Amino acid sequence: MAAMSVIGIDFGNESCYVAVARAGGIETIANDYSLRSTPSYVAFSGKNRILGVAAKNQMVTNVKNTIHGFKRLLGRKYNDPQVQCELRFLPYKITPQADGSINIHVQYLGEEHVFSPEQITAMLFTKLKDISETALQTAVNDCVISVPSYFTQAERQALLDAAKIAGLNVLRLFNETTATALCYGIYKQDLPAAEASPRNIVFVDCGNASLQVSVCAFHKGKLKMLASTADNQLGGRDIDVILTEHFCNEFKTRYNIDAHTNPRAYLRLLAEAEKLKKQMSANSTTLPLNIECFMDEKDVHAEMKRNDMEALCAHLFDRVEKTLKQCLSDSKLKLEEIHAVELAGGSSRVPAIKRLVEEIFGRPISTTLNQDEAVARGCALQCAMLSPAVRVREFSVTDIQPYPLKLTWDANQGEEGEMEVFGHNHPVPFSKMLTFYRSSPFTLSASYSVTPSCYPQSYIGTFTIRNIKATPEGESAKVKVKVRVNLNGILTIASASLIEKREPTQQEKEEEEAQQQQQRQNNMDVDSQATNKKDKSDQDAQANEPPAPEVSMDKTRRNSDADDGGKGARGSAPSYSSRILSWFGSGDDKNDDKSKKKIPIRTIDLPIEANVCGLSLRDLDAAIEKEGKMIAEDKQEKERVDARNALEEYVYDLRAKLTEEDQLATFITEMDKETLCRTLDDTENWLYEEGEDCQRQVYSERLTRLKSQGEPIKERRFEFEGRSYALEEFGVALQLAKKNLDQIKMLNGKDDKYSHLTEEEMKTVEKTVQEKWTWLEEKRILLASTLRTQQPPVTVAQIRAEKQAMDCVVLPIFNKPKPKVEPPKEEKPKDKPADEQKNNQNQNAQGNNHSQSNQQQQQTEEEKMDVE
Repeated sequence: MAAMSVIGIDFGNESCYVAVARAGGIETIANDYSLRSTPSYVAFSGKNRILGVAAKNQMVTNVKNTIHGFKRLLGRKYNDPQVQCELRFLPYKITPQADGSINIHVQYLGEEHVFSPEQITAMLFTKLKDISETALQTAVNDCVISVPSYFTQAERQALLDAAKIAGLNVLRLFNETTATALCYGIYKQDLPAAEASPRNIVFVDCGNASLQVSVCAFHKGKLKMLASTADNQLGGRDIDVILTEHFCNEFKTRYNIDAHTNPRAYLRLLAEAEKLKKQMSANSTTLPLNIECFMDEKDVHAEMKRNDMEALCAHLFDRVEKTLKQCLSDSKLKLEEIHAVELAGGSSRVPAIKRLVEEIFGRPISTTLNQDEAVARGCALQCAMLSPAVRVREFSVTDIQPYPLKLTWDANQGEEGEMEVFGHNHPVPFSKMLTFYRSSPFTLSASYSVTPSCYPQSYIGTFTIRNIKATPEGESAKVKVKVRVNLNGILTIASASLIEKREPTQQEKEEEEAQQQQQRQNNMDVDSQATNKKDKSDQDAQANEPPAPEVSMDKTRRNSDADDGGKGARGSAPSYSSRILSWFGSGDDKNDDKSKKKIPIRTIDLPIEANVCGLSLRDLDAAIEKEGKMIAEDKQEKERVDARNALEEYVYDLRAKLTEEDQLATFITEMDKETLCRTLDDTENWLYEEGEDCQRQVYSERLTRLKSQGEPIKERRFEFEGRSYALEEFGVALQLAKKNLDQIKMLNGKDDKYSHLTEEEMKTVEKTVQEKWTWLEEKRILLASTLRTQQPPVTVAQIRAEKQAMDCVVLPIFNKPKPKVEPPKEEKPKDKPADEQKNNQNQNAQGNNHSQSNQQQQQTEEEKMDVE
């Protein structure tokens, strides 16, 4: 896992989670604040961008330049009703572009900058990528990103563009409902077999800004989504806003202050209302709300009970009930067919929502999932399944497309001009093959059959098929178009091909004639076996059918297409055995051969010109380049801030140690200490005045100058504390060497352990020990007269180097192994007379025969014992 990354990103409206597949399981990554949740906030300052936790923390003081809630702006126009509804939640400046898309205005690097929602989303993804790379210690590219099931094609494409800007390769956009189902099902070992009835599970995901309800059928090793329903304007923040408005009106009456006129005060009240909502989820008693210096230096106080909150939000809970019932209806299941109900999302903890779920589905809620991290974990699992380098348990996932999709075109005679290609809740990914007859290029227009309730228009885009020409006979050419809804839930024209018929060449004719002759010879013996082979050939024909069903758009040609090898419409060609039977029954093999001749065809790929939503290649490249520049600026600013912090930290640390007796106070003279402390004070004042905003190099130079004064003091302390041990260690080593040397001299070569050492080696040891002993005694005297405030004449490193030098000379001699003494060579035995050798051989033979007879006798006795 160190060489690659397998991550899943839960991109939420309020916060994000990143999960990774490693160490045999799924783990949620903590950010630089040791939190598993990273807020979906992006802020701008005069020097850099601020992302994630830090951005949310400074929101109150930087309201106009802190961007949040931008997920709901992706892929939408400024005049979109949902965008207009979102403006009441967003305190920053938003304007329309010339084409109607959204501009977000911020003050960045001292001037106004304009960004699109895709660029803002890419900035957040850059932060999540950096968090992942820091945790995994490897580059991160491939990922799976969650997306609400109700997102349309424009919103999905905008999310893909944002990921590309951030340098992420999205393996799949995974519906949040399906990710939750995968996280639930892949670990279940008791799922029913494929032939048994499925286990139907309901998943209710209530997040910050939307409610999603889905029903999934599980079998062992696979899941299939049955239905998915959503209310994209119903979430936890709607409850927060209702509570905030209630308290605004109360404070206006009681304290005569209006929080609507002060954005900072309103944001503070909104945050306190969210805290109160969470407290009421666990307590049914009256709970207080207190804010100091709320407005006009006034402290405010209010109270609320859970029953009061539920009464204020009754209309929201009615919409929850409607969404739950709609999903149950779409699934076409009865209540008794539902096995369990699982909750996900932070806002699903609200007691009123739990109560509604239990009432509608008639069973208690199951809480086996991690409500906050289930989506991220499911995305990480899906990423591991799509990655070829990770082994994952086989598990099939069949998702659904919530909106029906249709294609329209300019109809020729006999055509309808419109077709619903994929219906409501159709499985995805899925492909269909459409057959057209055209003599010139034509355009397919894609749209939703019914305008989605959460999106103002049904139009998706157009696809123009180029390079189509009429046949040499002047007829319309046959064109096959493959329509696909891919893994990301995006409708595409995967391919278009022209089917061209042509006369065979002379070589092809000769090959076909030889093949037919061989076939006639082989078929002389199959008459009696033709009936038995018929069933098997039909099964093979069905097994070889293409996965993408083909549909002809020209009614007048559907029958002819079926006769022409089944190319234009679905249907299988006559089986091999039936063709043999008809050949024997015709009686005219020559005419039959001529009628059975097939005109070869060739397939020509046609270019497709797509005009769909999303950034153009030029705009995408420009956004990637701009993001790269901002990343470089952020890095440069981080290095500058780190250099300033390092200087500030060194000033505080050195000044504190200079005043402590057990630190550095005794290793510097009073005069030098006063001078150095004055320098430290001057540096501190400079940091908070003219040195507040300087280049990194300026801070680094000042730190170097301070270290030139402070590090020698630290070095003197280090030398003083380590000197005694180094001297003692060297002295012990010298004493051991001298002791061994004296012992060898005293035994005068009688000690067998050292008897192999030469006189020259002993002189070398004696000389080395004497020199090092003299050196050590001289340095001891010199160091004893050295004050703490002076630099030592001999360092600990030098003492250890002298000891190492002595060991390199003495130890190899003392540890020299004794030379091995070779044993005396054995004498070869003399040759014996021939008669004696023969007698010995006979005796050996008799002995072997005797031992064999004993073994046979023993084996016979054992067999008898076994029988008994």
